[in-house]
Amino acid sequence: MAWPLIWVVSESYADSYRYMHVSIDTPWIIFLFLMIVILLPFFLMAFLYWRNAVRKNAEAGDEN
Repeated sequence: MAWPLIWVVSESYADSYRYMHVSIDTPWIIFLFLMIVILLPFFLMAFLYWRNAVRKNAEAGDEN
């Protein structure tokens, strides 16, 4: 009873490769995506560190 179901599922997996368009640009797209995902937290961390440092300097200047 499960054999037809397994056959249909395996057919859909094989058919899904038809929609995967792999070209010469694909590695570059993957590289750019990963670069953004990995470097974005570092840029965010540097920006927040800079913003808090400026804010603390402004508060220290107001107290004097």
